[in-house]
Amino acid sequence: MENTVKQKKKYPFGFYVCALSFTLERMAFYSSKWLIAVFIVASVASGGLGLDPTDGAKMTANLVAFTYLTPIAGGLIADKWLSPRLCVVIGAVLMGIGYACGWQASLQASPGLVWAMIGLVSVGTGLFKGNVSAINGKLFDDPDQLDSAFSVQYSFVNIGSFVGTTIVGLIVPVIGFATTFLVCAGLLFLDAIWLIIGGKIGFGEVGKKPFKSEEIKETSSKDKANDTPLTKIEKNRIAAIILVTIFSVIFWIVWYLTSMPVIYHWGPDFDTANKASWMIGNFQVPSSWFDSLNAFMCIALGPVLAAYWSKRANSAKGDLSMFKKTALGMILLGAAFGVMALAEVVRGDGQASLLWIVAVGVLMSLGEMVFSPLGNSFISKFSPAKVLGLMMGVWPFAVFIAGKAYGYLYEVLCKYSFAPAYAIVGGIVVVCGIVLWSLDKKLNALVEEEEEDNTASKAV
Repeated sequence: MENTVKQKKKYPFGFYVCALSFTLERMAFYSSKWLIAVFIVASVASGGLGLDPTDGAKMTANLVAFTYLTPIAGGLIADKWLSPRLCVVIGAVLMGIGYACGWQASLQASPGLVWAMIGLVSVGTGLFKGNVSAINGKLFDDPDQLDSAFSVQYSFVNIGSFVGTTIVGLIVPVIGFATTFLVCAGLLFLDAIWLIIGGKIGFGEVGKKPFKSEEIKETSSKDKANDTPLTKIEKNRIAAIILVTIFSVIFWIVWYLTSMPVIYHWGPDFDTANKASWMIGNFQVPSSWFDSLNAFMCIALGPVLAAYWSKRANSAKGDLSMFKKTALGMILLGAAFGVMALAEVVRGDGQASLLWIVAVGVLMSLGEMVFSPLGNSFISKFSPAKVLGLMMGVWPFAVFIAGKAYGYLYEVLCKYSFAPAYAIVGGIVVVCGIVLWSLDKKLNALVEEEEEDNTASKAV
């Protein structure tokens, strides 16, 4: 008797090559993101640079910002000129050399080598990040597998972040800044070897040539269609995408800002003993574990949140619209800043409990989990096909702007009293969320007008 039950297809081996490659790269990246912030401000005697926290915030911000901008150029290189498989290996090697510059920066107390690290890691990320995902996507013949495959890959990313930030806070007091940067470099050199060996086994013909050379030429009819002017609904949808992108810049500026006061104002790494208690019994929790909490939340609550949205979609109320979910993410992030300001008020002359810091981390993580996945999904769904590539570049560019800005915002906030300054920031984000929520019907009318017009024409 023929078995008619549809079997779940296994992921190809190449998928695990890409996913594990991301794990190693994210372990090093998120470890170094925290490491730079602490290293720059730590005293020279302890192996740091002894600079001001605002310098640490701005240098860390540059690392974040440019790793969102350079993948646009890295994708173009892999599209037209260079083998994507070679791109990702070169990218891993460049990042490894960058972290090795961090090793030397600590030994020589050199801010210039820190900038060299930021530059090399940014360029390496540009060649690596988007192209690993592109190779991974081309390994699947069944498009229905892509959603679940990239969800699993995202879990590998968060596992790398969690493991890296959990371990780095424990090893720095033991082996010092220099050796820890060297460990990060080793992870990327190992990653390059893994990509070379694993790629030969698991990638087949995928990624051997630039992506454009693997594609079938577009038909002349499609070319003519792409030359037609944008319709009114297409212009409306672009306007909606731009509006949501503006809100996303605000969200990511504040989201990235969150870790700065946690490290510099409350963190146990500096003279902040009267501001927060990081002790659990006799154990001092490293401030890097604030980032670990974020990764853990994404791993543990991601499936829970996905199940909730699915249940909500099948209920009588129906699912929240994409705009309302985006607004909700902003409100949760604003609430995190409200908790931060409240903790500063109630601590008085004593110490704020670690639970306050955990509450901030949970709220910002929930905000990210609601807000973050919607950008590319929203653009993919509503962007006119003829400008899809351009619109897909808008979202990472928005994060680049946010990455550049949050260090400077932190510098401004340092000039004012902590509680009111951070309460105002949180209030602004909540108000933005409320405004976006209130615009839901108008924005939905912009992007769904075509469907309504089509339905009306059919009725006539």
